[in-house]
Amino acid sequence: MLDVVAAAVGPTPHILDLACGTGAISRRLFARLPGARSVAVDMDPTMLAIARGSFEGDSRITFMTADLAEPGWMECLQDELFDAVLTATSTHWMKSEIVTWLYADLAKLVRPGGVFVNADHMPDPETPILNAIDTAVQNAHQERARADGALDWEQWWATVANDRALAEEHEGSRAIFDRHSGGEEHPATWHCLRLKEAGFLEAGVAWRSISDAMVVAIR
Repeated sequence: MLDVVAAAVGPTPHILDLACGTGAISRRLFARLPGARSVAVDMDPTMLAIARGSFEGDSRITFMTADLAEPGWMECLQDELFDAVLTATSTHWMKSEIVTWLYADLAKLVRPGGVFVNADHMPDPETPILNAIDTAVQNAHQERARADGALDWEQWWATVANDRALAEEHEGSRAIFDRHSGGEEHPATWHCLRLKEAGFLEAGVAWRSISDAMVVAIR
C-alpha cells in the first residue's frame, strides 16, 4: 500500500485514512513517509479513543468521527482534497449499495492523479475450493498466533470491556455492533468496476492472495 502511495503521489502525501480503527495505516505511513499528513476517520468511539491517545502530540494527524454509510459523512472534511485515500478491511462490513455510494463520494475527494487504495477480503465466488483451502490456511495461522499469545477479536474486546478508562467508549461501540446489519463481500473485479463507474480513471489489482486483495484506483 505504501509503495503505491510513494510511487503515485510522492514522499509528502496528504492522505485520508478511511475507517482508521486504531490508526495502524497512519502509523505505518508516518514511519515510511515522515512528511506525510493524515486525516483519520472512523465511527467507533473505542477505536478513536485508542488512536487519539497513541498519536497524542503528533500534529501530522487529525481525527474525525463519521459514519461512512450516512450520506453527509463528508461534511466533516470541509471540502478537502487528498493525494490518497487508504482503507483496509472496511468495505466488507458494508452492503453493496453503500460501497457504491462511498466510491462515488471518494471520487470527489481524491485529487486528479491521486489514488484510492482498498485492501480487503475479496474472495472470488467462482473458486470455492481455493477459497476453502485459504480458509483452512488462515485458521491455522490464527491458531498459531493465539498459541503465541495474540488476542483474537473477541478476546481483544473483552480486554477493552475490562478497562474502566474506556467504559463509555466501549458502551458506544457495543451499540454500533448491535445495530450492525452485516456486510457483503465481492471479488476484486467487482470493486474495480464500481470504482471506474464512480469516475476513477483506472482501477486494478496491485496485490492479492486467494481470498484477499488490494485494489488501486487512479483519479
